Amino acid sequence: MPMFQLLSDKLNNVFRKLGNRGKLTEKDVDETMREVRLALLEADVNFKVVKSFITKIRERAVGSDVLESLTPGQHIIKIVHDELVALLGGGQSHLNMAGQPPTVLMLAGLQGSGKTTTCAKLALQLRHSGQRPLLVAADVYRPAAVDQLVTLGKQLDIPVYQEGTKAKPIAICENAVKKARDYAASVLILDTAGRLHIDEAMMEELVQIKSRVHPSEVLLVADSMTGQDAVRTAEEFNAKLGITGLILTKLDGDARGGAALSMREVTGVPIKYVGTGEKTDALEPFYPDRMASRILGMGDVLTLIERAQSTMDEQKAKELEKKMRQATFDLEDFLDQLRQVQKMGPLQQIMEMIPGFNAMAKRLPTNELDDKQLKRVEAIILSMTPEERHRPDIIGGSRRRRIAKGSGTTPQDINQLLNQFKQMQRIMKELSSGRTRGLMSLFR
Repeated sequence: MPMFQLLSDKLNNVFRKLGNRGKLTEKDVDETMREVRLALLEADVNFKVVKSFITKIRERAVGSDVLESLTPGQHIIKIVHDELVALLGGGQSHLNMAGQPPTVLMLAGLQGSGKTTTCAKLALQLRHSGQRPLLVAADVYRPAAVDQLVTLGKQLDIPVYQEGTKAKPIAICENAVKKARDYAASVLILDTAGRLHIDEAMMEELVQIKSRVHPSEVLLVADSMTGQDAVRTAEEFNAKLGITGLILTKLDGDARGGAALSMREVTGVPIKYVGTGEKTDALEPFYPDRMASRILGMGDVLTLIERAQSTMDEQKAKELEKKMRQATFDLEDFLDQLRQVQKMGPLQQIMEMIPGFNAMAKRLPTNELDDKQLKRVEAIILSMTPEERHRPDIIGGSRRRRIAKGSGTTPQDINQLLNQFKQMQRIMKELSSGRTRGLMSLFR
């Protein structure tokens, strides 16, 4: 179950009850607030944060505009959405880039938070935006941390400054700043050392690095799977180091999500990025309004479109639209689209961005939303000949048995896929009537 799913389900149940009522009384509002409060506490949101959050919602919810409204449930959902956005920071918080390059970004965090991988992900993000990043391997204590960063740098074709594991981290960072011009770097990303827990030696070293290289940002990388421990860690780092932003990792995990909702409020420090997977491109800028919408089951269409734009080939999209209009969409095209979807991230994560999906998901068979199922479909199509992909009607009993053997599936699996594809072809013919141009609208 993805993060926030349990909270999202509980909140949607609360709001569903509201939708069945006419005008509300203060007693109705109090009852609703009690259920929202319990849902937040069960999601591991900090108690003080919950108390303040509920107080703000109630103050707005007992106003005459809500109590006298013919659609009070919708009013309260909007209030909860607005307050969630405020709780998460209001608006997007951008990186503070230095007026004169290089900009120094210092990343800190405990071991296991995903700090080194996040450094590489951030470097990739910044390169996409036109910057010239240089990774700095200053974690000399964790075994293989330097090697890991060097390997990631080679994979992404991003330079890494390192002096091995014998040099002092403070000297490494200072030397990297001096060498930035040699690398033509506009941004330095410091991978500093972490520990299994906060200790004085680590903090003192981080404070000294900060005072020597004067970073534009001190970003704490926090594992959102660790719940309230992550909140306490953020508080301590902020008190001793003065962090300027948060990067939450493992937001694709199955934790309850309370840390992500609590951290901004408790520290007063904005969330700047979130990690949404293990791949090096699975780091996204944090948008409070989009996250609030996803928590309330409203989807996140903007992020979905951005992912589609970054992974889909525009020329292929035009060709596909033409085939849809002419009803010539075949299994080869289907395989191509399957691969495009896989590039966008885990299927469950993508589906969550579709408005109303939370309610719809309960009526769908779980295997329809399984990435393993997509791999199985891909294996079946790859086991077909080019002619079979273009003309699936020729696939008879012996061909099905051969395809099943080649893909490690059963003839029944082949039947199921072919039946589903026929249904899709019928949908394509409807689309060709001109009632929608959804795919191409992503590129306009």
